Amino acid sequence: METVSLSRRFDTDPETLRALITDVEPFMYGADFDTVDRAGTTLTLENSVGLATIELEVELVDDPDAALAYEHRDGVFKEMTTRYELTGRGDHTELTATTDFEVDVALVGLILDATVIKRQRRRELTAQFEYLADEI
Repeated sequence: METVSLSRRFDTDPETLRALITDVEPFMYGADFDTVDRAGTTLTLENSVGLATIELEVELVDDPDAALAYEHRDGVFKEMTTRYELTGRGDHTELTATTDFEVDVALVGLILDATVIKRQRRRELTAQFEYLADEI
């Protein structure tokens, strides 16, 4: 299992961040995904990565310790979960986003590997953090 995790301090309270994160469609577009479609608790995400276009179907899951959590249902991963956790620290809030994944080698092949996926996921999470900073 591979892991990508980023943390950032935001000068706001946890509830302000939670509201922005749980407004799921704009938050996912904040990651620079090309397409975000929501049907109930299912999201279909599409993104261009180098020469490839990745399409994922993820399911929003209830995780009492996370502001937002979702799991892979269909796409290039054998398994993938992402969690966004908030920690209030007095006058600011720390957001930690963690994605754990295992690439489905049969689907990915030579174009995408775990290194490329990690690099892309870091870009997506960084873009989401920038989106949040701009919205506060």
